[in-house]
Amino acid sequence: MRRGLAWRIALSGILTSLMLVLGLIERQFPLPVGIPGIKLGLANSVLLYGVYILGIRQTVILMILKTLMGWFIYSNMSAMLYSFAGGALSVLAMVLISRIKGMSVIGASVGGAVCFNIGQVLMAVILLHTPQLIFSYLPVLMVSGVITGVLTGFVAKLVMRHLSSMKRNGF
Repeated sequence: MRRGLAWRIALSGILTSLMLVLGLIERQFPLPVGIPGIKLGLANSVLLYGVYILGIRQTVILMILKTLMGWFIYSNMSAMLYSFAGGALSVLAMVLISRIKGMSVIGASVGGAVCFNIGQVLMAVILLHTPQLIFSYLPVLMVSGVITGVLTGFVAKLVMRHLSSMKRNGF
């Protein structure tokens, strides 16, 4: 059955809201690592769902909606630019990795998390003229991206398995 435009718009609204709520939860309960910028990235699990279930176009739309709505609700312009740069690289990485035979959702999540951090640091280098961040801060964020990417990927894998089960059972 082909889904109509109204269904896609409604689903985009629901998933965007979910990403914003997950972002809010992450802001309320930061990871106790003491290094700025390290977070679990729960909203990434929604984008993983998009990559594997909805397709590239819908996932890109979700990433853009999350970035813009997050800017309106939580942030300033520079934070929005960081989020967009990270989100664009993250989605690109997840799409490419998802097409590699034998790679799992967890692998795509790790790639997305690491590339999100790369995108943010590259944007910081551009905006702040601080190329030293590439060598000083990026390695720390990449390690954290691998760890959080595994956790987020595991959660996304469980959720997608559950959603597939629900779909098979007529829900």
